[in-house]
Amino acid sequence: MKLSVIIACFNAANTIAKQLDALAQQQWSEPWEVIVADNGSTDASLKIVRQYQSRIPNLRIVDASHKAGAGPARNAGTRAAQGEALAFCDADDEVAPGWVAAMGQALAEYDFVGCRFDPNKLNESWLVRAHPCTQETELPKSRYMPHLLFTGGGGMGVKRSLHEAMGGFDESVLRLEDIDYCWRLQLSGVKLHFVPDAVLYVRYRPTLTGMYRQARQWAESEVLLYKKYQALGMHPFSWKTGLKSWGRLLQEMPQVHSLESRRQWCWRLAWRWGRLQGSIKYKVWAL
Repeated sequence: MKLSVIIACFNAANTIAKQLDALAQQQWSEPWEVIVADNGSTDASLKIVRQYQSRIPNLRIVDASHKAGAGPARNAGTRAAQGEALAFCDADDEVAPGWVAAMGQALAEYDFVGCRFDPNKLNESWLVRAHPCTQETELPKSRYMPHLLFTGGGGMGVKRSLHEAMGGFDESVLRLEDIDYCWRLQLSGVKLHFVPDAVLYVRYRPTLTGMYRQARQWAESEVLLYKKYQALGMHPFSWKTGLKSWGRLLQEMPQVHSLESRRQWCWRLAWRWGRLQGSIKYKVWAL
């Protein structure tokens, strides 16, 4: 088996059929498999997945309910995988035609890769404008670790031997575990390569509530990463910048009218609130 495609799944009954439809149409000359790592779904996700086992011959389901989170689910899927290389995708996204072949071929040449994201197919235009996707043209960098690249966990590929050597995803990092994973590999000397021919259609959170929750959780985890990487070159958080950001939020609130501007303002509010919660939780000043 050359490639194992691993899908972390939790209550994805509304979206996983689209992902599996896309995978069922993939063609590659080398042997590959699909593993759905179920993170304790209570909806109809598993029932839907089982319906695709006749369409995707090498499709297996793995119980990944031991601990909540995408990282634990991906680790469980990897332990069951038979491929020499691993490619991760999410249950709410959709791989474009040729994605499996492009990722498989890239991993035959490189050790660690990230694919290209396309937000246009699965999201309304105003939503795309509200959240510009930097991974459409290149792999992004964090402003706090600008010397390192990262890729979203739903579009990542890695040699299995490297994944196992570093112990997989850090299961103590429940959000932004993909950034942590990328940083750890690069700090160990592994280069991350961009694969523009492998395209993933990404889906944004469609509701303000879902978006707010995601942004708050990511910001809280950003504080954990700061605590973890502060001594390894991560730029310090500035309390002055944090206070100014809170001030700008208050000043701009009366000007928030359109769906796009409301979404952007709520995202920034959620991020500041998450940073505050993370500061309290991890005992690190990161307002």
